[in-house]
Amino acid sequence: MDGSNSDDLDHLFSETVRETKDGSVYGGWRSIRDADAVPLSFGFPYPDSFPNDELVSAAESLFEYEGDCALQYGGGEYADALPEVIVDRARDRGIDCTTSQLHLTNGATNAIDTVCQTFLDPGDTVFVESPTFMGALRLFRNYGVDIEGCEMDADGLDVEALADELAARDAAGEPLPKLLYTIPNFHNPTGVTLSAERRRRLLELAATYDFLVLEDDPYGQLRYDGSEPPPIRALDRTGRAIRANTFSKTIAPGVRTGWIIAEESFVEQFERINAGGEPSYTRGLIARYAEDGRLEQAIEELCAGYRERRDRMIESLAERMPAGTTWSDPDGGFFVWVTFPAGVDAEAMLADAIDEGVTYLPGSFFYAGDGGTRNARLSFSHASPAEIDEGVAALATAVRAETPPVEADD
Repeated sequence: MDGSNSDDLDHLFSETVRETKDGSVYGGWRSIRDADAVPLSFGFPYPDSFPNDELVSAAESLFEYEGDCALQYGGGEYADALPEVIVDRARDRGIDCTTSQLHLTNGATNAIDTVCQTFLDPGDTVFVESPTFMGALRLFRNYGVDIEGCEMDADGLDVEALADELAARDAAGEPLPKLLYTIPNFHNPTGVTLSAERRRRLLELAATYDFLVLEDDPYGQLRYDGSEPPPIRALDRTGRAIRANTFSKTIAPGVRTGWIIAEESFVEQFERINAGGEPSYTRGLIARYAEDGRLEQAIEELCAGYRERRDRMIESLAERMPAGTTWSDPDGGFFVWVTFPAGVDAEAMLADAIDEGVTYLPGSFFYAGDGGTRNARLSFSHASPAEIDEGVAALATAVRAETPPVEADD
């Protein structure tokens, strides 16, 4: 068979693939680029933030200490040491855990996928914040689950609205969630942070209605103002909180190393289902790099660089955006969530915005169902402060062109 009739083999795909294969591919949004447009769409670190020299030094010393072991299956002593490095850093944030409660993954997205593989069956119900990380939405859809959005406000997930929804479902005999997915710190896309009180209440609801809480925290250490609420996992007393994290935002996306912290019985299944997901050489490199305070110093420098970019974006929005536009004011992370004036469709406006010289992600990309028509996610992480100012100016021009005129009173 020459493969020219491959469409005839579509029936061999799994049911969930057949149902979703015409949807967008994860990462397809990266096609929103233009050589002449300021990229406020990318949730990428800015290139100068990468610790190139320090990683080269760590690699050289890794080979000096471990020789060929660094490239062997399983790696050497430094690869073996990475779980303890992660656990120590988790303890510093109030999470009481051991290496037996840790599973290494190939980045945070792989961590989320591993949790899905372990717990989700087709037809299960998953609750997500509305809006939420679009990559997680695509992963959940791969498992044939029902995705339900939960309301948010300036303090993150509205847990009292969640409580009302859970109570109504329970009374009506409707499906309750098996899993609730949340980004509690510097939420993607809105930038807001879930309050400590709401974190505790969420765990109470999880125990009452028998579901798991998947806490995705890639941005938590990138705080520029205020103090950090305790991680959800640190507050958990029932074993229902599963924590996913990554080095992609604190070292570089290319290291592709993340992890899950959860109950030991869960980790045993993660190890079985997702065996060998992370490269041993990279484990050793990260452990060597994290010695001598280099990672802490890098995070301080990152926070300074991102704070400058965040401040420039907020100032530029205040100076340039037309009346009726509002936005979040995050204490950390990468993102600002913009709400445009009534009558502006962010997705329909995107092509014109690119012509003006800026890219962004329309808010509708971040919803499981309808929503986000007037919203856009702006990232301040990738562009320079000067480019951010230029991009916001271009966005303001596009918004003014799309804003319906206000009719004068007779």
